[in-house]
Amino acid sequence: MKQWDGLVDEYQRVCEARGLCPESLRSIRDELDRFGCWLKRRKPRPKLEEVDGQTLIAYLRQRTHFRAKSTVSSVASKLRCLGEFLVHQGIWLQNPMRWVRGPRLDPRGKLPRRIGASHLGKLWEASALQRGDYAKQLSVTILALLYGTGLRRGELERLNVQDWDREQNLLAVDGRKSARERSIPLSEPIARCLEAYLPLRHNLLERWNAVAEKALLVNRSGQRLSAQSIGLLIHRLARKVSVPLVTVHQFRHTCASDLLDNGASLPEVQTILGHKTVETTFRYLHISGPQRVQAMSKHPLNDYLQALITKPENTL
Repeated sequence: MKQWDGLVDEYQRVCEARGLCPESLRSIRDELDRFGCWLKRRKPRPKLEEVDGQTLIAYLRQRTHFRAKSTVSSVASKLRCLGEFLVHQGIWLQNPMRWVRGPRLDPRGKLPRRIGASHLGKLWEASALQRGDYAKQLSVTILALLYGTGLRRGELERLNVQDWDREQNLLAVDGRKSARERSIPLSEPIARCLEAYLPLRHNLLERWNAVAEKALLVNRSGQRLSAQSIGLLIHRLARKVSVPLVTVHQFRHTCASDLLDNGASLPEVQTILGHKTVETTFRYLHISGPQRVQAMSKHPLNDYLQALITKPENTL
């Protein structure tokens, strides 16, 4: 196990060369560090060359006890890829994880969940009832950016004031998850929300002597608003008006599906959301698609049923 850390570093460089985003690299590193610590604690401590399928299965059982199927599948996938690397390095003769499969995942369980129009309206009403001008405008701005641009919560947290180009009305997003920066055109109502928010933000930062703060969204202490705080704010609004909000990410799902409902093409939505492949965007067609509704209205069965419904009843 003395060579473990060096191998993990080398494997990390291989993953970087594959173009994986920083979040994926961090997730892989965390999992391998956890696996390495688990191996080093075993008595007797095994040599890396002696790690076999039984050892890997024992780790999987302990690591994924009472975990979701997606977590089990993710851990198994990371270990399987590591095994292929170790075989390539000549440390393992074969990859024991090649024959260990994760649980079968039901794709229907991962379909995006959108927020209904009535629930969206209630959230806007709840934001307008916030106490204080700054809290009210901050809530409205966050809702506008989440729903209007489909930003991820982390992307919203990392936004800086300079990321908004008012002249072009474009918002620059770092795209840390996909490793691709993108620019999102903002609608005029979102731009007006930002214009109303920025003076209040400046006044707040002046009170805290923190005018140099770069963050676009700041809390009442003049510091960058964290992703966790954004989530707490949204869930607090949802509870006030009894909206069954599951995650903040639902705003992203709702943005995508509503754009498709209103005629936007898949490549356009892909560009706005920052998906690497159009296949990721394609799943939103499962919860939207007025074209499919229109197509089903043309089914010949409709004429048959209509004739039966309008046919006068036989009289004796």
